Amino acid sequence: MSTALDTLTRMNNTLTACVQGKVSQNVLIQQWRSDAGLLSLPEKFGAVLDQLLDRLEASALFSEESCSFSQTALLDSLRLWLDKAQQASHQQPSGMDPGSSPSMTAQIKCDP
Repeated sequence: MSTALDTLTRMNNTLTACVQGKVSQNVLIQQWRSDAGLLSLPEKFGAVLDQLLDRLEASALFSEESCSFSQTALLDSLRLWLDKAQQASHQQPSGMDPGSSPSMTAQIKCDP
């Protein structure tokens, strides 16, 4: 059985490979959706991740970067999500109510 650390490490490796162009965004999205189900994180993490992955899927429809669908910004936001998930997995004592964690929101910035 995979531990949270193993799962987060696998997710990090896939994200890094995607940023480097070694793995397609579709592979990243499928693997992250699958792996996220293995993590015991507050519900808000799942909601934010779903939004980010949905936007990344939609960004594939555009051939160029756009403010709403900047693939670079979305990948950066996935990195932020991963960092927060790692922090939460280290701080969450066993038996803690997953819904009691502080809220997390995706922050995606667009340059004018």
